Amino acid sequence: MSDAADTPITIASRKGFYYEIKAGKRYLWCSCGRSKQQPFCDGSHVGTSFLPVAYKAERDEEVIFCGCKHSGTRPFCDGAHSNLPDGYRDDDPDSPENRRVAVVSASPEPLVKLDGQCYVFATTRAVLRLRGVMSYTPVISTATGALYQSQFYAEVACGASSVISADGRHTVLFTTAGDGEIEISGRRFAVGPLTGVYIRPSEAYRIIAKSPMQVFISNGPGSEDLVWLENMPADFEKAHPLRCAVIDPSQRQKMAERYYQLLVNRAHSSTVVTQFIGKIPLSKAEPHRHLYEEALIFLNGAGVVWTEKTKTTVGPGDVLFLPRKQLHSVQCTTPGGFDVVGVIYPGDNPAINY
Repeated sequence: MSDAADTPITIASRKGFYYEIKAGKRYLWCSCGRSKQQPFCDGSHVGTSFLPVAYKAERDEEVIFCGCKHSGTRPFCDGAHSNLPDGYRDDDPDSPENRRVAVVSASPEPLVKLDGQCYVFATTRAVLRLRGVMSYTPVISTATGALYQSQFYAEVACGASSVISADGRHTVLFTTAGDGEIEISGRRFAVGPLTGVYIRPSEAYRIIAKSPMQVFISNGPGSEDLVWLENMPADFEKAHPLRCAVIDPSQRQKMAERYYQLLVNRAHSSTVVTQFIGKIPLSKAEPHRHLYEEALIFLNGAGVVWTEKTKTTVGPGDVLFLPRKQLHSVQCTTPGGFDVVGVIYPGDNPAINY
């Protein structure tokens, strides 16, 4: 890709540039890749067909400027660097540096703490609270370091759960096992394994299991517990009819040897929380960071989660909580690869990293 056939783009960096922009300030982003003051223009484009891209900040904000110069959302990163030659590198888990990373072993408790506020939660070791036909446990909350979201794991026996209020929060469900329906403020949607569902902040919902179901409930902003109602309101937001998301191989987006598919996203009118499913092959990703807060649900296989100074094993039913800007890497140790479901908040593109 280039702005003119005779003027190729110089890839300044394989990853984006983290920067704190200030309201009212104007920035000139380098589009040619030649600048020595990356990611900003220093005039090196003179004599080429390139021009810098001007951007005026509307507010103080943390952003990631594109470093590869191939972004479709310039001046900001959109993850395009991952699909450039040598853009997405694997990391050697047996390197001398990685051999010094300490192993944190699981205990009878479900929580395994890593660096900072990062941790892995094992739903298979959790004690669930019983309410009617539904048993559940908090997985992510402000009490465990989250700033933007919370998550609960639920098991629902055959029958209908009590009514749960979205309580002004964006709510995203993901069914890992069982069949049934999700009733949202009086309207029902059929769900099965590997189905995502979106509930608007003004609505309420309940889980109706036709066979025993396992469901992850994520919401943002976060909460310490679910909010229960006596009755189901009939206030479904008809202006937003699309609520379910299913796996569709035609919607996969490539990231080098990995891929992901957006599930709940802006197409469902979810403007701040995004759910996706991804495939990780037998490999260890290069350590990286995100600006969004992320929860990763491991569906199958086996692997290792790495942070700066610690690592721990993960398997089906485990959840990795990643605070914003936490350095991390996910390694798959299963020959056939494994599948993960992610929830990011606030954000809409799981490919953006730095």
